Amino acid sequence: MIYALTGTVRKLPLPHVGVDVAGVTYLASVPHPVWDTLNDGENTTLVIFTFVREDRLELFGFRTPEERSLFTELLNISGIGPKIALELCSIPMTMLQRAAETDDSASLTAIKGIGRKTAEKLLVDLKSLFEKHPEWSSKHSDHTEQHSAPFDSDAIAALSSLGYDQHTILGALKRLPTTLKKTEERVAAALRSL
Repeated sequence: MIYALTGTVRKLPLPHVGVDVAGVTYLASVPHPVWDTLNDGENTTLVIFTFVREDRLELFGFRTPEERSLFTELLNISGIGPKIALELCSIPMTMLQRAAETDDSASLTAIKGIGRKTAEKLLVDLKSLFEKHPEWSSKHSDHTEQHSAPFDSDAIAALSSLGYDQHTILGALKRLPTTLKKTEERVAAALRSL
């Protein structure tokens, strides 16, 4: 089992990166925010989850053990595979928690591959996950709140209804100035940048 990889990063098409460890390059899939922060040629460490099935072996990389833990827990939910789990890990933890607390299934249906029924079931599972792992909330609340401010669920739902995928939406919202407070302003500004 591989716990972490430390080496030189090679950025590949989203969501993939190569990590060169002593001349051996490992292919790993990473959440969109992790991919955004990595730079070609830099030395980095990714916490790894090894996904093994009869016909496949894949590596998934994360910045922290908490992110890896969330991914692992999501895989244990019926109907959630590695692709959807990785999409969910691209959303700030505070936003996932807020969706679970407010029964906001609309923000989850904006994710490719998640329909209304899956979103409603996922909300129940997310509630129990955040109760089971209170450290996720406390550790990320201060740091993540400022970064997740532009990621309001209404803006994501609006952009998703226009046909944009999750990666494009999150990338556009992340680049918005923090002075934009209203959903309408964020959506309009995001559309101008797309």
